[in-house]
Amino acid sequence: MLKYYIATTEALKRLRNNEDGVVSFEYVIVAACIVAAVAAAFGSGGTGPIFTALSGAISSVASKVTAAVA
Repeated sequence: MLKYYIATTEALKRLRNNEDGVVSFEYVIVAACIVAAVAAAFGSGGTGPIFTALSGAISSVASKVTAAVA
């Protein structure tokens, strides 16, 4: 049991000092927030200002891409 405790403690110390792991975790949190915002806007019965703003922005980008390709 002591062996597992020491191994776990050492792993947590390495994780705490690992800056790359922290940055990766922050990216996961930001991605989850973006997914939640898009799901809230475009979910079932999407209405309201977020839906309107995102729909308008996506339509604008799509039309400009189409115009640039043509």
